[in-house]
Amino acid sequence: MTYLDKKISIVIPSHNEEKNISYLIEQLRETLSPTGYSYELIFVDDGSRDNTLNELKINAELHSNVFYVELSRNFGKDYALKAGIAMAQGDAVITMDADLQHPPQLILKMLKLWENGYDIVYTYREGENPHGKGYQKVTSKLFYKGLNMLSDIKMENGTADFRLIDEKVVKQLKLIDEYEIFFRGIIKWAGYKQIGIPYVPSKRHTGEASYSFPKLVKLAVGSIVAFSARPLYIVSLIGLFFSSLAILYIPYVLVSYFLGYAVSGWASIIATIAFFGGLQLLVMSVIGVYVGKIFMQSKHRPHYIIRSSNVVIVNNDLIRL
Repeated sequence: MTYLDKKISIVIPSHNEEKNISYLIEQLRETLSPTGYSYELIFVDDGSRDNTLNELKINAELHSNVFYVELSRNFGKDYALKAGIAMAQGDAVITMDADLQHPPQLILKMLKLWENGYDIVYTYREGENPHGKGYQKVTSKLFYKGLNMLSDIKMENGTADFRLIDEKVVKQLKLIDEYEIFFRGIIKWAGYKQIGIPYVPSKRHTGEASYSFPKLVKLAVGSIVAFSARPLYIVSLIGLFFSSLAILYIPYVLVSYFLGYAVSGWASIIATIAFFGGLQLLVMSVIGVYVGKIFMQSKHRPHYIIRSSNVVIVNNDLIRL
């Protein structure tokens, strides 16, 4: 099969990106048209509150290879990616953001590495994001350090959702039915022949990043819990350590009693109770996070709900409505 026979699906989750849609499509056309590959653009409107959906509908009328999927509400970026990947029918799937911080020109390097035999070509930031805010740079570093330390996967700092995935990998990803899916981690976990390439994020074409600090914290906790039980082992070791200290305290109490010395009084007792009470709450909260994930997974709710779309899948092909 030559590159002329191959099709590329580009999945683009979009949340309040009305002013970026048309410009991104034009940039992708300029990048991909000379390559000879056929390609389709699958935009997933993840509960936008602006005119993103209208922009997608207009561009879908103008371009026969532009498709859109409207989710019923904001389900989150990873579920939007899952919805788009479920629709993708290409020999390779490229996922990227709609804000143009992921340079479309880098796709050419991805395609070359893919043709050279790599199943997954992912990207990671080369240094800090020059366009990020101060707290975003700090939280990004802490996120990846914490993830690498506490989980069973290792990721470069600044690993992005800008990647190319071969069709055989995509088939396996479509089978994953996991609550709070984290694609950056799933891609690493999947294995296959992978290669990472560094990039410098471009400035957002328009708009502001929608990830708030609380969302980043939730993402960090969910990602660590999704890929490791190590936090449970850590709190177990902490509990064992302090239990051992408590056992060592018994001889001190007995010796003090038989020698007639006064045992520590009210203040030390209250301090000890408060400390171990807080420790127990910490341990229970970690266990609670895991139990909560099991509870949500057991419900088997759909990961997303499609409100409307201009495409359906018929015989493994996208058919416009």
